[in-house]
Amino acid sequence: MKLFIIIFSVCVLIYVLILSINFFSSPQGIGLQNKELQACPNTPNCVSSQSNGEHFIEPLNTDMKKLRKLLQDLPRVKIIEDTDNYLYATFSTPLMRYIDDVEFLYDDKSKLIHVRSASRIGHSDFGKNRERVEMIRSALE
Repeated sequence: MKLFIIIFSVCVLIYVLILSINFFSSPQGIGLQNKELQACPNTPNCVSSQSNGEHFIEPLNTDMKKLRKLLQDLPRVKIIEDTDNYLYATFSTPLMRYIDDVEFLYDDKSKLIHVRSASRIGHSDFGKNRERVEMIRSALE
């Protein structure tokens, strides 16, 4: 029984530490730079339609109104900033409450929405940011 209490206490402590790291971590690379989304860091936990190589993902072929509606209906999504052509939201994972930052920028010339999705902490995200953008794309079609 003592061993169970020790293991349980350690698990609770680890969970609380992870939650506090997520809560107090600040987003990196958020906001526009020269009217574009900022580049992904050199870690595999970011995708962007304005990047090249492993980070590249296709932009969304929709309008901002449909995107806003979808994001408002999704669980664990918080819209932080919303203008005519730019939207910044945070997504949190169900169990560990990791926070990912997701930005959308409407390009009036191409009529596409550029997207950047990045994890706040860690190195790898096991493809979760790419998965999220593809889920959004599918839901909008």
